[in-house]
Amino acid sequence: MLGLLLLQVLASCLWLGHSEVVNSFDSCAGFFYARIPPDGALNPKNPARICQRFNNSYHYATLYDRERRIPVYSAYKYEPGDAKRPHTWWFVEPQLIGENNLREMERESVLIQQHHFTLDQIKKSQAVLDDYKTLKDLDRGHLNPNSQQCSRESKTATFTLTNVVPQDSSLNNGQWNRYECKTMPQKTKGCKTTYVITGAVPGNTYVSDNRVNRPSHIWSAACCLGDEEPTKAWGAIAENDKNQVEELSLGELEERLTELYGGTVTLFNNACPRKKAPQPH
Repeated sequence: MLGLLLLQVLASCLWLGHSEVVNSFDSCAGFFYARIPPDGALNPKNPARICQRFNNSYHYATLYDRERRIPVYSAYKYEPGDAKRPHTWWFVEPQLIGENNLREMERESVLIQQHHFTLDQIKKSQAVLDDYKTLKDLDRGHLNPNSQQCSRESKTATFTLTNVVPQDSSLNNGQWNRYECKTMPQKTKGCKTTYVITGAVPGNTYVSDNRVNRPSHIWSAACCLGDEEPTKAWGAIAENDKNQVEELSLGELEERLTELYGGTVTLFNNACPRKKAPQPH
């Protein structure tokens, strides 16, 4: 009897091993500097760790909050390229629905028509297209933006609802867009590899019939490597109801997030510089 129980436990563990929503980021740890994710202060009560997979490849990592139905952060390498912007399909994550062997993000319509899930099953632990259709003055704000990915496949993989939050439209199209498209290219000059973690601080309000949390702040941190070692790091944060972005050192951003999350936040391995680099005279 004990042997049978052990076999059942082993079988369940093997089943879980096929899923890309996992207990750790081991399968996609390469998107974190030194393969170390941020510490536990950011973890929600009911997290999902998603190795974002599209077209048989991993493209970035996301920590997702099942209860608030928003990502906590997405971690990726900054690799902008001139591949064309992909189609405007939006994906959801099948592995947030329950036990199944679908390993990649997929469209709602495909999950319903071909895999026979119901919309209620899909929307139980994640946001769906309907949640974003009627929002006023709020956009689907990417944490990992397609503009910072090089290939068409990597750009396409950013168009999943597990990578977006309700973001103030003026901020998304204004100063945050400027930070993504103007500031980041300037700051990453001379970097061989840049690791980025972009996240959202949960707010006190919800949208779409109280299903999806509206974050209070959007933030981003970057660690730049020269040949192999970090040479500089920086951060940015914005209140999610104003068209303003504050640029900070990595240390200052971690201090601000420690206050907002109520626990010590460490975003990168300690080798990433916490202080601002001295300005040339």
